[in-house]
Order: sequence, then C-alpha cells, then structure tokens
Amino acid sequence: NIFTSILYNGYQNSSTDHNYYTSKTYGPTDPMSKDLWVNVDQMDKEKVKIHGILSNTHRQAARVNLSFDFPFYGHFLRDLTVATGGFIYTGDVVHRMLTATQYIAPLMANFDPSVSRNSTVIYFDNGTALVVQWDHVHLQDSYNLGSFTFQATLHSDGRIVFAYKEIPIEVAQISSVNHPVKVGLSDAFVVVHRIQQIPNVRRRTIYEYHRVELTKTKITNSTAVEMMPLPTCLQFTSCGSCISSQINFNCSWCHRLRRCSSGFDRHRQDWVDNSCPDETKDKSCDIINTTQLYPFTTTLVAKTTGRSRGETTTAGASLSTSLSPTSVPTEGKTTNVRPKAENSNYSAERKDTHPLHTGLILGILMVMLIMAATVLVTVYIYHHPTSAASLFFIERRPSRWPAMKFRRGSGHPAYAEVEPVGQEKEGFIESEQC
Repeated sequence: NIFTSILYNGYQNSSTDHNYYTSKTYGPTDPMSKDLWVNVDQMDKEKVKIHGILSNTHRQAARVNLSFDFPFYGHFLRDLTVATGGFIYTGDVVHRMLTATQYIAPLMANFDPSVSRNSTVIYFDNGTALVVQWDHVHLQDSYNLGSFTFQATLHSDGRIVFAYKEIPIEVAQISSVNHPVKVGLSDAFVVVHRIQQIPNVRRRTIYEYHRVELTKTKITNSTAVEMMPLPTCLQFTSCGSCISSQINFNCSWCHRLRRCSSGFDRHRQDWVDNSCPDETKDKSCDIINTTQLYPFTTTLVAKTTGRSRGETTTAGASLSTSLSPTSVPTEGKTTNVRPKAENSNYSAERKDTHPLHTGLILGILMVMLIMAATVLVTVYIYHHPTSAASLFFIERRPSRWPAMKFRRGSGHPAYAEVEPVGQEKEGFIESEQC
C-alpha cells in the first residue's frame, strides 16, 4: 500500500491507497469528523428504525433491503446483513462464519446489545445512503469498560464512512479470544466443488481476494474514516475500453461472457468455467476462427502428393511442424495422404536400425520437455494468479491462503439469521425519539 501524509488544520491526517479503495482518517480536532457523523436525531422519523431483535440479542444477524444499488468492490448490492458484532455482512451466501470475510466492519468485536437496555442497533435509509449505528453497545466479556457508539454510512456512489462517537478504550486492547476484532473491508468469491464420491453433493469454498485493514490506533472518540472506491475492471462494458484501460488492475475481456475482469471478483467461477483465462491471453478483441486454417492445410498436403519420395520426406516434416500450434486436420484427411504414410515407413526403418540411439535421444528430449514445462508453469502461475492452474494450487493449500470452507460445526463465532429474507419489518420498532 502507498502511504502519504497530509497536514490539515494542525492535525496530521493519513491517506492510504488500498488498490480497490483509498481511505482518509480524520482526527478529533478535524472538522470533517463532525461533518461525517450522521445525527439520526435530525433525520426523518419515519425512516429511522430500531431493530428490536438485534437490540436485545447476542451474535445475531438480520437482512436489510436497500432502496438503492450500492457498489461494493465493483459489484452492485441490493441487500445486506447487519450483525450485532459491529459489522455488515455483504455476501450472498449466509452462513455461520460471517466474521471471516465479505464484510464492512467499522468495529467488529464481541458486542452484546442484550446486556444493557440502552443498547440499540439503528437503521436509516434515505434513498441515497444507508446508516447503521451501534448505539451504546457493550462488550460481552468486558461490560465494565463502558459503551461504544459508532456507525457506518454506505453511499450510493460507493463511498463508505466509518464514524466514531464513543470509544472508551483503545481498539487494540479489545480481546479477540471469543470474537475477531477487525476494522476495514473484505470481499471474496465462492467456488463450488463437486464431490465425486457422493453424487449430487457439492462443497462450497470461499476465497478472500482482498482486504482493507485500517489502523486501529487511530480510532478514538470523535474520529472518522472515509473510503472512496477506485475504478475496477467490472465497470467497462466493451472489449476496447477493457483492454485499453489504465487502472490499477490488469483487465481482460472474455468474449463468451462479454465481461471485463481481472479474474478476481465475485464472478470468479463463471470466469474459470467459461475458459476466460485461456481466451484472454492474447489481449485481443478479435475472435480467431480456427476453421479458416483448414483450406490452407488441405492445399499444402495436396502439393506434397506430386513430389518424389525424397522431397515428400522434407515436406512432411515441415508440415507437421507448421501444424503443431494450430488445429489438427481430421483423420480422414491425414490417412488419405500417401506421401505421409511413406514418410512414416521411413521413420520406422530408421528406428529399427538404431534403436538404442533413438531411445536415448527420446529420453533426453522427454526430460528436457518436462523441465521446460515445469519452469513455464511456475512462471505462468506467478504472473497469472487468476488462472485455473493458480486456483488449483490455492484450493490444495488452505493453510497458507485465506480460505474458509463451509463445514458443519466449524462456525466459531456462530451467527444466526434472526429472520428470513423479505420479512425484515417484523424486527423493527418505530423510533419516536430519533
């Protein structure tokens, strides 16, 4: 990450580039900290709601439908899942390990709103922004430390704001034994695997491809963090604009999907299943028609039929070399060529004459080809982390990659969804004080 410092009204603000987002942190004396805090008391009373279930439970999550399309890592979201633990889950698949990845976390910790009557989780959607506020919430294992009040604001242009009003202790001192403590963003893609031993059963694995980690020491009372989204490959809708884009990502265009991508986004499985990594190697917008090579191949073979045996041997060798990187002709066309059969007999006679010499040469060539293939694969994987080969090794090295598998009984800390999709209003209480 690129780090720069800016002096503003005597306070040193930090600005950081996170590839997908740029973040700016504002201190307590900065006027922007007060401007970024949304006072729900001054908002429309009909749109401000207190979620009755989340405000009185521990480790619960509820689905919230947005009135606008919210861009997150280039993807447009229309519904989110708010958790009592100080974060918003952005994934499509709701599971018990919501804290692992795909989150917007102003302050993820082991908050328990049920330990205090004053603790509430508030929502506010005005059509262009969603405000989620954790108001006077306490840590379950450290109630005596005091209450926390903070909020996250999601704007329709993709801007995300974390604002903090009451932070009684340093965030770095919050215990992460019973619950992760995170501040930032995360996104991932889900891959579905078929289990050969069990038919009609699939295993889902989620891979975190990017994470924004904010500095915890700068989060105190009356501070704020503003994150602005950076351009992504997903915003380009044509091949020309995709491959000529000048952004932080190596964008490629997939003709089958008609989609621009770097290979790392939520549509990763579609990208691989449709062989987009192989298609985008040439970085060209022209679709190559391999059937146009057949007339040239037929003509070349026809010319060799009228030559002598010695000339046929040479032509046949050059023909096989020229066909190697292209599509191979059909078996009918090959077997009907008489000079090529004679060439095969010539090779067979030579093999019988010098079997040891030929075998030694073939063995050396095989070893050299294996070594060259190993080096090429290693270099390719290193420079193309989004390829199918890279994903193959990622899936088999879970201990060294931030991957989470959906397994029964592995959800710690476990979050339960308190209500089904489409019935979120049952858990809300109209706020009269806000």
